[in-house]
Formats: sequence, C-alpha cells, structure tokens
Amino acid sequence: MTTDRAEHIIRGRIATLAGESGWGWVEAIAIRSGRVVAAGRAADIEGLSGPGTRRFDLEPDEVAIPGLTDAHIHLADAAVGLHQVDLSSAPTVGEGLRRVAAAHAALVDPDAWLLGQGWEADRWGGWPVATELDRVAPRRRIALWAHDHHALWVSTAALQAADIGARTSDPAGGAIRRDSAGGPSGVLHEAASGLVMALVPPTTADEYAAAIPTLARTLVGLGIVAVHDPGCLVPDAELRGAVAAYARLADAGRLALRVHACLRQQAVDTAERRGLRSGTMLGADPEGRARLGWQKLFADGTLGSRTAALLEPIEAEPGQPLATGMEHGLFITPPDALAELTARAAAAGIATQIHGIGDAAVRAALDALAPHAGASTLMARVEHVQLVHPDDIARFGRQGIAASVQPVHLRSDAAQARLLWGSRAERFGYAWRSLSAAGAVMPFGTDAPVEPIDPWPGLAMAVSRAHASWASGTAPFGPQEALGLERAIRSACIDGPRSAGETDRGRLNAGQRADLVILDAAVLREPVTVGGPLGTARPRRVLMDGLVVAEGA
Repeated sequence: MTTDRAEHIIRGRIATLAGESGWGWVEAIAIRSGRVVAAGRAADIEGLSGPGTRRFDLEPDEVAIPGLTDAHIHLADAAVGLHQVDLSSAPTVGEGLRRVAAAHAALVDPDAWLLGQGWEADRWGGWPVATELDRVAPRRRIALWAHDHHALWVSTAALQAADIGARTSDPAGGAIRRDSAGGPSGVLHEAASGLVMALVPPTTADEYAAAIPTLARTLVGLGIVAVHDPGCLVPDAELRGAVAAYARLADAGRLALRVHACLRQQAVDTAERRGLRSGTMLGADPEGRARLGWQKLFADGTLGSRTAALLEPIEAEPGQPLATGMEHGLFITPPDALAELTARAAAAGIATQIHGIGDAAVRAALDALAPHAGASTLMARVEHVQLVHPDDIARFGRQGIAASVQPVHLRSDAAQARLLWGSRAERFGYAWRSLSAAGAVMPFGTDAPVEPIDPWPGLAMAVSRAHASWASGTAPFGPQEALGLERAIRSACIDGPRSAGETDRGRLNAGQRADLVILDAAVLREPVTVGGPLGTARPRRVLMDGLVVAEGA
C-alpha cells in the first residue's frame, strides 16, 4: 500500500469495478491529487490519513460507482439545438406545425433560416410534406431534422433555394422523397439533405462556445464526467466550429467534463498537417479536457428513416411505401470508400468510428476497420450495431473493434424493428449479451439529441429490454440478449474510457482518477424492473478528481 497521505478519504459502500468482473466492493478509498491512491477496508485506508485529511462518509442508504462516460452524444449540436424549434415532444404534425408557426412569427429577418429537429414519421402517422410548412410559414426557408438526423423536412422555399425539382436526381448515398407526380415532397434522406444544408450558415465557434457550458453542466449533474462527441461538423477543411469551441472552453476552464471531439472526413487532412492525432489535446489546457477523437464515417442511415443497409430486404410496410431503390436500405458511403478513408486516416494516426445500423453496414464497417484496429491508442469502433449477422458477432472481440451501442434506442425503435426486420429483429437485433459474451468492448451512449440526454433509462433498458412507455402487455424485446446489471454499469463506466485508450478512468482502484457518482442504494438493487429506480436514477453527488462538482436536490 502506498505511503502517500490522503487528502480525502471517502467511506461507505463503494463499487470500484476493479478486475474484469464483479462489483469490487470496498469500504473506503483514499484520494490524493485527484486520484485514488488506495481502496479497501476502512481500517486500512484510515492508516493513510494525516493532519490535513478530510473525511466524507456516505449515508447508510447510499452507494458510489465510478463516473459515467457517454460514448456517443452530439453534445455541441444538442446544445445549439436547445435554441431551435423542438419537435421531439410534438405528438402530431398539427402540433409540430403550430410550433413552426410560432417560431416563424418570432423571426424578424425574413431571409433567416428556420431550423429545428425531433419529428418522427412513425409518431405522426406518415411522412410530412413541404406544403404543410408553406401554409404556416409562407416563403420561409425551413429545414427540420428528423429525430434521428437522417431525414430532413424542408419547405418549398428551401427546395427552390437548393434548385431541387422533379428533374433532380437522387445524389449518391441519398434519396429525395417524391410525390405522385415525381416532384420533391419535402423530405430528403441522408446525403440528399446536404443539398439544402449546404446553404444554411454553419454554426460558428462563438455560438457553440456560448451554448455548450450549460448543457455540459447538466450532463455532469446526471453523473456523466466524459463524452465522445461524434458530430463535430466542420464547414470546410479547417478545424473550426465545435472543435475550436471545445479547445477554447477547455483553455478557459469552462468545460465541465472531458470531451473527445470527432472529425468528419474532410477535416482529416487538416488535422494531419497540424500534427494532430487521435488523443491529442485540443488547445493548451494542462488537464487535457478536450482531445481529438475519431474520424466519423457513415456506412448507412437509420431504421426510422428506412435507410439502414441490410443483407436481406426490408419487409413490406403497410401504407408507407419505400422510396425507389431503398428496399435494402442505403449505403451512405460504399464499402470500398469506407476502407479507403479508414486507411488514409490510420496513416495519419487518426482512429475511425463508423456508423453502422443494418447488418450489411455493420459487416462493411468491420471489414474496413479490421486492418487498422490497432493503429491508434483509440479503438476502432462501430457505432450503434443495431442489427448484426451472427457470423459477425465474434469479430468485435477477436479483431479488437468496439461495439458502441445506445440501449435507449430500443425504446423508440422496437416497434419499427419488428415491423421492418420481422423475425430477424429479436433474434439478431440489439445483441448486447452476445456481443459481451464474445469479448466485445461495448461503451454505452445516449445519442442525444436523437434521444434524451439522460443515461439512466438506457441502462435500465440494457437489463430489462423493456420500457414503461410501451403499451401494457408488450413483451420484452429479445430478452435473451439482456445484460446483467453489473455488466451494464461496466459499459457505462469502463468501456467508454477503454475505447478511448484511457487506462486511468472508469474504475476506483489505485491509480484511477477519483470520479464518483453517489446514488441511492436502491438504484443498484436487482431485479431491475420497468419504471424502477435504475431508470429514474438521479445522483446525489458527483465528484471529479476527488472534488464535488454537482449535488442533487
């Protein structure tokens, strides 16, 4: 045991998660310079105390676990999105249009774009159209992302600005939804959305820097001490926008949590010229709170937008025909291009993560990542992995590729998965237990703002495979793929840092950063029930580097 005197001693029921399995319960931990110097029996830890040691005792009904990492959250865009039209809670298209009309009336500049996000075709009973927007906001250029950010609802003025008409061909990796006469109906899938979004002024670093801190503090209050942001879009080949904002906030001491900021492929060459590699600090912050993450690529789209790339065709969808040529979903980036872009980034020391939801996309992502899986301290990753062919499950562990999943997606996607994937859905969908058993590193995330920022409902769904919002009597989705509670907590605490090459975070044994989440003990009681304390958890306190950074009510 180290002879360093402790600055802080925390006593109570503490789950260190030391080792590869088990909770690793201890009675106390000693902290010095923001790190755990010892963990074990209270009597032993007390031997490290000195005249200046401060003690903190958990209440009898409290437990502590390591801080959580949200390994897939669009923090920067979610923060900016809080100031745009929110359609995520609009139950009908009529309510959505009411919110658009109110935002239109509030805009003074007639040429300003009206932006928003959060609508769902399934929730609204069909795909919205441009003429509905024209009726409530005449002549306004409007662009509204679907909740999954893979389909864009636009007004006629926006279509005209982008010169999209009946004769406009679908771009590679995208599709224009059309009306009965062949003209654009007002929804653009995948790469087609870029025809309009290229005209929208990009969010500046100043705008991101103004928006991020508030949401970051909210995340810390939920127990999240680090995030991986896969959505750092850049308007050109320069590292501006959200990447610059993160660096600026870290340098100013205004970044409440740790961030790995990902790049889109057009910025990789710039990063290489500047000598930036995955894991490099952004800015001069000595704590290194902002770091360069992965190159982010897209193999396919999403289940909700009917653009997940599948080995077998999507099943018939009553009353909602698929866009022409999308019976197998859609490859946004062809497999050969995925391989080329991954290799190019690896040569520059930049790891790659690939969005893959359908089983064809997951296979293509694995094929592209496997030759370069060990080329960086950051693990190669496939994001989402919602449908995976059984032949590919073992590849994650064997080839050292992380399966980055967001369990809360099951809440909104279960019904669609059953509808579009049929018998495949519950046999091969959201195969978390199988992936874990095959040795996959499996970091958890929320994918906010696609889903709410709260990590706890996703943790509960990982164990229960059910959600309180489902209709009464709905059976758990593929219960054979449920995780045990301890494994789910490990995914939330350990596997995110592990995938980012951080060996000093995610546990509470000696040498680790002293990041703790203090919870009501009922949160970790089993069995986990739908609507129970795990899915509604609220930390009582959150510590980073041994210091209290958030306290519950």
